[in-house]
Amino acid sequence: MGTDTLMSRALEALGDDGPLSVEAIHRLTDVAELPEAMTIAEVAALLDISPHTLRYYERAGLVEVPRDANGHRVYDAAAVRRLVFLTRMRLSGMPMRDLQHYVSLVDAGGDTVPERLDVLVEHRDTIRRRIRELTLSLAAVEYKIAMYGGSAGPDAEVPGTVISDGP
Repeated sequence: MGTDTLMSRALEALGDDGPLSVEAIHRLTDVAELPEAMTIAEVAALLDISPHTLRYYERAGLVEVPRDANGHRVYDAAAVRRLVFLTRMRLSGMPMRDLQHYVSLVDAGGDTVPERLDVLVEHRDTIRRRIRELTLSLAAVEYKIAMYGGSAGPDAEVPGTVISDGP
């Protein structure tokens, strides 16, 4: 399963009931009812990512996963919680190097909280900029749809009925 599927599931879980809230975020990260130990296939299915991606995150140093007597990965709740966070950050466009830096700060302990905060504030600002850019792009598409006589969103305004020769 790819990023689009994961994002669709995350958006469905949030619903359309107004602005995001802390409760909505908790619903996305709720792993309280998970088994104590999960296989790589179970975690991959839960997060809608491939086992390959999970192994990649482990090789990249983003998550440590112990192995059982047979050498199979055993994911505990802490690893799954971390993976939920990692997948959300990747969906939001956080580069791997930034995630690796953030995780190294987390693993270094509580003294790194101010630096972690800086990383997250910078990423939040990047997300906000992308949202503004996407909002502008959406307005352009809605405008063009309305120009061609289609049904556009509530913010699209079409001056006159002349269709230009432009794109």
